[in-house]
Amino acid sequence: MHRHFTVSGFVSIGGRTALHRHPRLRIWLPPGGHIEDDEDPVQAVLREVLEECGLPVEILPTGPRFIVEPPGQVIAPAKIGVYDIPRDGKLDEPHQHIDFVYFTRPLVADTALPDDGYDWTWFDAAALDSPEVNGDVRELGLAAIAAAG
Repeated sequence: MHRHFTVSGFVSIGGRTALHRHPRLRIWLPPGGHIEDDEDPVQAVLREVLEECGLPVEILPTGPRFIVEPPGQVIAPAKIGVYDIPRDGKLDEPHQHIDFVYFTRPLVADTALPDDGYDWTWFDAAALDSPEVNGDVRELGLAAIAAAG
């Protein structure tokens, strides 16, 4: 099976996290996308969040950082998920995304989300409890909100 490395960045502040309705999958997801050949996962998630929601963000560490180097380290994701992706316009066969999931927080006071047709919305805990939100997005969204304080 074909596999792609991807990132997702839950952007959270003030008890809410930003989600959009994915145009092909038609489910609520945080910003994210494919890791480019010249990027590590942290660079990719920072780029994807900025491209998709226009917000510069910082990564919220969720795990230990080891002191001994080399080798160098990138910030560990909160989760690495393996998601089955149905056949779409990019690939004629189903494939998988190995997704590095990060929790992030905006670095700016103006956290207005784009009005670009993707239904960007700030979800609080009650909104995440909607049956329209997949269980993993709900669980990770709640954890991201808690991590952001």
